[in-house]
Amino acid sequence: MRASRSKRLTREIKPALPEPTASGAVPADVVHCCLGAKPRRQADALAREEPLEIRVRGRSVAVIMRTPGEDRELAAGFLLTEGIIKKPGDIVEIAPCLEGEAPENTLNVFLAPAVAVDFDQLTRHVFASSSCGLCGKASIEAVHQHFPPIESNLTVSARTLSGLPPRMRAAQVTFASTGGLHAAALFDARGKLIALREDVGRHNAVDKVLGYGLLEGLLPFDVHLLLVSGRASFEIMQKALAARVPLVAAVSAPSSLAVDFARESGQTLVGFLRGRAMNVYCGAERITGRKTENLHLTVPRPSS
Repeated sequence: MRASRSKRLTREIKPALPEPTASGAVPADVVHCCLGAKPRRQADALAREEPLEIRVRGRSVAVIMRTPGEDRELAAGFLLTEGIIKKPGDIVEIAPCLEGEAPENTLNVFLAPAVAVDFDQLTRHVFASSSCGLCGKASIEAVHQHFPPIESNLTVSARTLSGLPPRMRAAQVTFASTGGLHAAALFDARGKLIALREDVGRHNAVDKVLGYGLLEGLLPFDVHLLLVSGRASFEIMQKALAARVPLVAAVSAPSSLAVDFARESGQTLVGFLRGRAMNVYCGAERITGRKTENLHLTVPRPSS
């Protein structure tokens, strides 16, 4: 198993970037107002948002508001992070549902006969979210019944980490024109970009990038790290665990439950990764060069 993981890490992979199409943005005519100046009309672009219905074996299981593009990856990543599938062979085909009213916004996922699906439990939030009413400890235990904690020898230098947000930002093509999309990016330990996806939903961006890994046969991502453009939530940490990602970094803050989940799952969680500074909330042993590099790195004490 270790040899195959090494092969995945060392083989040359061209970074997977969002498709250079206009599907992620729509033109808009706006009135630009500025104090002390006359309002003027100008052209702008908006991030596209449309519903995607995901069907499994012909049954509707989720309707997700997303940015069109990489929909197959979104569906695959969604089913992966919900614990329904684990490998490419679990999927027979992902195809538009031609019988639906909007085939371009409806995908049917055909699974291998051996894949069991509990349709009563399969919802958009099959695991606990901030609105489900479960306590934090119960939420973490529920996820660990499907995805055990991570064991990984991954180490990343603090300097490499600090250089990742500009690389992610440079690859966000649709964000550059709209300013309205989240991004999720996978990097290897040397800081090489493996894949990046954009979406109006931050969880969707993560599902897309993990779905790409599943469909390309690159899982598990146990020697990679995930960078997100917003905050790190419990659900993002759970999705990363499903793909065996040992290190998650966020440009913004994590939630308290995300930190608790990462600590219990053996993950490293970095927040406020900006410029030469970052906060490491748990798993600091995976980040090397913390003392030798001229970087501002804060490691908060665990809450009692």
